Amino acid sequence: MSMFKWDVVHDGKTPPPGEAVGPRERLSWGRTAGLGAQHVVAMFGATFVFPVVMGLDPNLAILFSGICTIMFLLITNNMVPSYLGTSASFVAAVAAIRGQGGDSADVTGAILVAGLVLAAVGVAVHFAGTRFLHTLLPPAVTGAVVMLIGFNLAPVVAATYWPQDQWIALATAAFMVGAAVLLPGFWGRIAVFLALIFGYLISWAADVLFGDITSFVPSAGEEVAHQRVDWSAVGDASWFDLPSGTLADGVSAVHAPSFSFTFILLVLPGVIALIAENTGHVKAVAEMTGDNLDPYMGRAIGADGLATSLASAFGGSPTTTYAENIGVMSATRIYSTAAYYFAALVAIVLGLCPKFGAIVNAIPGGVLGGITVVLYGMIGLVGAKIWVENRVDFGDPVNIVGLAAGIIVGVGNVTLVFTDDFQLGGIALGTILVIAFYHLVAWRRHGEDTDDGAEEVTRAL
Repeated sequence: MSMFKWDVVHDGKTPPPGEAVGPRERLSWGRTAGLGAQHVVAMFGATFVFPVVMGLDPNLAILFSGICTIMFLLITNNMVPSYLGTSASFVAAVAAIRGQGGDSADVTGAILVAGLVLAAVGVAVHFAGTRFLHTLLPPAVTGAVVMLIGFNLAPVVAATYWPQDQWIALATAAFMVGAAVLLPGFWGRIAVFLALIFGYLISWAADVLFGDITSFVPSAGEEVAHQRVDWSAVGDASWFDLPSGTLADGVSAVHAPSFSFTFILLVLPGVIALIAENTGHVKAVAEMTGDNLDPYMGRAIGADGLATSLASAFGGSPTTTYAENIGVMSATRIYSTAAYYFAALVAIVLGLCPKFGAIVNAIPGGVLGGITVVLYGMIGLVGAKIWVENRVDFGDPVNIVGLAAGIIVGVGNVTLVFTDDFQLGGIALGTILVIAFYHLVAWRRHGEDTDDGAEEVTRAL
């Protein structure tokens, strides 16, 4: 089969209830394009926000997210439906680099090296096979990693989006839940996109009826009075332009990286999280599609590493396969990689069109709060789905005790401080503890009977 041939299923129309569309299948091109637009909506918030947090250019991040997604799809032979958005795994390390006086070029140089290390791991997995990964990351561990990755995103909703307009967020979330379950056919499958339009409309209506709202605005860093829908930047933005300008630290938005061994050491632990994150994402997609994606595991990991290095070489943000888009697939049961090509092309256009970027960037925070509160929860529950479908036994102390601490650390963004300049936290630390604690107790199981003390803990729980 040609890599660029997708079989048309269900006569190109909305699949019947319970039916899915596979990675190498598609609906009509119009419906496929609409699904691609929905994936752009799902990835945009985090892909745009995380570069801002790291002090990098968001438009450049959007542009490279599209380029890198296409590269990822090509490397994985269009068998792993995934979108590559901005990775949050390096946020803490970037803060440490800047805390030690590093600038944006130091940040992108360190991340570029981390990307090459991740790519090397992918090559090793591709040629050596996935047996080691299966041993290191059995379903119990993979489910826990996917869960903590999804639920770790909760603070983004709680601290960034929801406080901007809690009632709009609640209304948008309620509409999205209802639309996904109650609307017929294709309309239910594009619930995320419909929720965006609904949220935009009620935000505009609230501006007309009630006037400005006073709430926390991340860009201002404080509570200010503002309109929910503000298109003032749209008129000033040009229709077409390459990413340009200067970052807050004086480095050009598009710049060459610089390399420091000290700063490289700060970001390398993030590679551990990305290996587990990519593995968890691929396994989550495999669970949903029913396909055996093990032969593509090394390709997926390697492609993510190469994508991160490519983006960083031009001053862009690190990339990763996006759980947000896995949440969209979980809701729609449409896994067509053709939709991701549309999403990538839209992202490239957005990155080259400041005016379009300004429109998307003007999505009210409350609307993003309502959409992400549902999507992020669905991501976490994919981890639970992995447990259920693989019959992970939580009556077994190895599973319940071995995984418990890492999940709480990951979800709660707990931080382990080594020095004033180096710390691990959130997804990275949670992933390490899940893997380390699980195998610590699982290793004992090979030589000993179940520990009585662990049984007592389980009974107490």
